[in-house]
Amino acid sequence: MSQAASDKLLREKGEMFAEWLKEPPGPRSFRPRLNYRTIFISDTHLGTSGCNAELLHDFLRSVDCDTLYLVGDIIDGWRLKKGWYWPPRHNDVVRTVLKHAQRGTRVVFIPGNHDELFRDYIGLSLGGIELAYDEIHVTADGRKLWVLHGDQFDGVVVYHKWLAYLGDHAYGALLKLNVWVNRARRLFGKPYWSLSAYLKLKVKNAVAYIGEFEKVVAEAAAEKGVDGVVCGHIHHAEIRQIGDITYYNDGDWVESCTALVEDFDGKLSIVNWAERKAAEADATKAGSAVPALEGQALPA
Repeated sequence: MSQAASDKLLREKGEMFAEWLKEPPGPRSFRPRLNYRTIFISDTHLGTSGCNAELLHDFLRSVDCDTLYLVGDIIDGWRLKKGWYWPPRHNDVVRTVLKHAQRGTRVVFIPGNHDELFRDYIGLSLGGIELAYDEIHVTADGRKLWVLHGDQFDGVVVYHKWLAYLGDHAYGALLKLNVWVNRARRLFGKPYWSLSAYLKLKVKNAVAYIGEFEKVVAEAAAEKGVDGVVCGHIHHAEIRQIGDITYYNDGDWVESCTALVEDFDGKLSIVNWAERKAAEADATKAGSAVPALEGQALPA
């Protein structure tokens, strides 16, 4: 089969996949949405029990944007190879992303190391979702940001992949424990809390690794001649200035449930959806108004 025929077949499969994932017709939702120019999310790890699909689905249904970047590790191919895990809520997340694309949002998927199988299809569009290795995003105020997953700068992933798989196995066990911890917390009316994120920041070597990763990525961005860099990979949401480069990490939906968002003036900030939902629950109990995100008004 020629390359052109292969590409055509892949596009047709993508369209069939998108059609299969469409939700059946139902009453239109009049739920107020938060409006952004751009949203960056990564490390959702769909296909694992550690994915906070409920919060992710709620976030995606609560926002509108001109451009949505999926910055890698959206689907965890490593874990799915070991055993199939795909509950209905994970389907709902994919459907909601496709609905954004159908409504006119530009959706760009930049595969990471856990969903690297999609790197074979970079340059194509599947169900209205563009696949790219990386991207230069221009903010509303004219700054150039290099968008990539970030595993390219992780020495363990690049040079010692066997060690990365071993670490992923241990991390998976910790995330399973995290699920049980949060089930117990829900019984007592407590909000979501990440045991794995707490332990990571308590381990000196993990903190040093994060700092070194951020530095290396920022240095590469400086060599590329951009103003900033947006990545994921290390599951640590952050905005910091490193030399002349503004480093942005959008976090994850396993530990922190965060996204990086750009408003229509070009300002970027981190949204912690788990914290917001906890604040909404507290406000409801207290009978007070639900707090809006800083700089974002809930549309009427």
